[in-house]
Amino acid sequence: MNLVVVESPAKAKTINKYLGDDYIVLASYGHIRDLPSKNGSVDPENNFKMEWEVDSFSKKYLKEITDAAKISSKIILATDPDREGEAIAWHVKEYLNEKKLIKDKHVERVVFNEITKKAVIHGIENPRQIEPLLVDAYMARRALDYLVGFNISPILWTKLPGSKSAGRVQSVALKLITEREHEIELFDPKEFWTLSVQFNDNDKNSILASISQLNDKKIEKFSFKNKAEIDKAMEEVKFKKFNINDISSKIVNRNPSGPFTTSTLQQVSSGRLGFGASRTMQIAQKLYQGIEIDGETIGLITYMRTDGTNLSTDAIDTFRKFIKDEFGDEYVPDNAASYSGKKAKNAQEAHEAIRPTDIMRAPGTVKKYLSPDQHKLYDLIWSRALSSQMKPAQFDRNTITITSEDNGTICKASGSVIRFDGFLRVMKDTKKDDDEDILPEMKKGPVNIEALLDEQHFTQPPPRYSEASLVKKLEELGIGRPSTYASIISVISTRGYAEAINKRFHPTDRGKLISAFLEKLFSKYVDYNFTASLENQLDDITTGKEGWIKVLELFWKDFNQNVSDVKEKRTREVLDLLNDSLGSLIFERDKDGNINRQCKLCDSGSLSLKNSFRGGAFIGCSNYPDCKFTRPLSKAKAAAQSQLAEPKFIGKHENGNDMYLKNGRFGPYLQYEKIDEVKEEVVVEVKNKTKKKKVKKEDNNLRNISIPKGITLDSVDLDRAKFLCSLPKILGINPENQKNIILNSGRFGPYLKCENKSARIENVEEIFSIGLNRAITLIAEAKPGRMSASIIKDLGEHPEDKKPVRVMKGQYGPYIKYKSLNATIPEEKDPLELNMEEALILIEKRKEYDKSKKNKQSKKKKKK
Repeated sequence: MNLVVVESPAKAKTINKYLGDDYIVLASYGHIRDLPSKNGSVDPENNFKMEWEVDSFSKKYLKEITDAAKISSKIILATDPDREGEAIAWHVKEYLNEKKLIKDKHVERVVFNEITKKAVIHGIENPRQIEPLLVDAYMARRALDYLVGFNISPILWTKLPGSKSAGRVQSVALKLITEREHEIELFDPKEFWTLSVQFNDNDKNSILASISQLNDKKIEKFSFKNKAEIDKAMEEVKFKKFNINDISSKIVNRNPSGPFTTSTLQQVSSGRLGFGASRTMQIAQKLYQGIEIDGETIGLITYMRTDGTNLSTDAIDTFRKFIKDEFGDEYVPDNAASYSGKKAKNAQEAHEAIRPTDIMRAPGTVKKYLSPDQHKLYDLIWSRALSSQMKPAQFDRNTITITSEDNGTICKASGSVIRFDGFLRVMKDTKKDDDEDILPEMKKGPVNIEALLDEQHFTQPPPRYSEASLVKKLEELGIGRPSTYASIISVISTRGYAEAINKRFHPTDRGKLISAFLEKLFSKYVDYNFTASLENQLDDITTGKEGWIKVLELFWKDFNQNVSDVKEKRTREVLDLLNDSLGSLIFERDKDGNINRQCKLCDSGSLSLKNSFRGGAFIGCSNYPDCKFTRPLSKAKAAAQSQLAEPKFIGKHENGNDMYLKNGRFGPYLQYEKIDEVKEEVVVEVKNKTKKKKVKKEDNNLRNISIPKGITLDSVDLDRAKFLCSLPKILGINPENQKNIILNSGRFGPYLKCENKSARIENVEEIFSIGLNRAITLIAEAKPGRMSASIIKDLGEHPEDKKPVRVMKGQYGPYIKYKSLNATIPEEKDPLELNMEEALILIEKRKEYDKSKKNKQSKKKKKK
């Protein structure tokens, strides 16, 4: 008998079918051991010795593994082909060794880049040993994350109450978000104008050209800074005579992009499908582990955590044959495309890029076996991989140059027309260049000015980060690993340090404060270059260039001293440092440009940073409690608050009463008076029966409607106000079940509701324009069940009593909810990537904790 150990039960089930009766395949359910969440788990004084602890839940599965190991002649460790997989294999081997179960037994390490019968058999036939350098790199990374978390987080709890954690890479990602917000807050828009000329020829052909040179001077972005300058330019141009003196055409190639790596998959999936990084990885994991197709479980894609940009020779050969058979010889390049020069900065994994395991399984042929989300992602992966081996697309790029008779002024018009679609036959282009227009057929000769078009512009601040652009930036800086980006982003959001509004990250006041705290007191450890350099050192461990103990020693010496110095500082001293650090970002400036911290309410007090456990950071007066002036940390929020210091009249409601925009404890809202005679009724559907439920009168007969987050107060005009007051609103009938689709806005933003399905509207502005077709699509993709903004993830039913197990968003961080039991999720765990197996471990831990606590209390009572 041969024992095969993998990390997931889904993988175990699939591989068991491939290997037959001579093999028993068992799952470890992820990591079987980890560092206990207590001080001393890593001992810097003893060569960074680590104390490992077996999860209580893992004991059950370890017993199965140890029982099978006793009767097996060979133990095959077949965990994932990356560092984490290598670490899990090492932990299993170490555990079995401690139990004296591998003596006289043959232990092998095998990897599969895809879960197909051919790949599994090939992996079993080509075993290797556990790579000690990969394990060393894992040990160093795990120790670093532990040392940072368990030394900085307790300081945060005491110096900035209400703060939850400060991870090594998570803090650097938060710094990126807050720095971008600071850039936006300090941005000073600059005015500039552009000038275009509409020409026509004698055949009445019309063409719009941009002016590129005026009176022998090249036109640049800020050539025309104001209305006076553009008016002067127009006066000069309109009296000139122009001729078309050049019509050029050339063929331009557009090359396909390479097959996906983890990072590029997350970025493109976000842009094209609207999937977050965690959601993308969850779906990809299922496609990799296997989908049941006609009674057989088949892995549809290769391993999805990879930095590799190349494809195997076998895959390229099958791709080229498929392209030839499906599209013809003209789509097959003479030589296979190679993308080896486009590796990420820290590329180190020796895997292929992400591709379909069998190109013959076109997305359309497997659609009926996949969920809508799985099909979308598989289609994207399949198309990108196949198109990477196709010929470039070709465009005819035309340029018409129009010159004044004195040759001092030049206008140009460009356009392009597709000549050969090439890879675009498979991978449709979602964005087109501005100049991809068909130009009219024109000849050289005189043209007339039909119109002069001037346009005012203002420079725009840099955009806030989306998940895709944040992942791209982290990769560019060489920070973190592609396989950890989803976790980094999730932790920042679930800890309440940033919130996604219209799919863009806005740092919360608490996030800004923590970032400033780390920048001021632990500046070295949130420095981009230092973090990237540390990542390089960790990578060097895997190649043997660096020893893992040496890397930790160099880090710990300075870091430990930094921690000791910060611990000595008083909380007030820390807040004063942050007052100076944040400066003009949180305080106003006077006429002379100096920071003005004078209290506007009492005049004698000085404004300063304050922090409360529940409310987080805010600005308060030094004369408290005599002066109770407070305002938000953000100057923009403070300005909005002062803007609504007095109610703003919006207009008349449908019932004829006045509507006002006001500011309250929970943000801005609309208010109007209802008419007594009208009794509002809401249609409620209960078990296919329609009931009318009377709405209770609000105090003083006033109705308040919150303004959803992400909608600017300036944009709330009468039409928008009336629309928000009209909610909930029936958009139409869902053709699937003939039930109403209702549009509404709640505490956590706009959403759609249809029978037992709810779907959030991610882009808040879409609430004003969403139509029935879009609503039907969103409802179709939504999962059944009550939508709650406090539910981060529904894991499914508990295997024992079928009760729901959910990951919830709590005031003090994410947690697992099972019946009346709440289990804390460790800092290093990504709540969005948590699976049922990990949740059950945490539930068991909580049960044990509650049990031991109860026993202690009962012992105390007996003593009394």
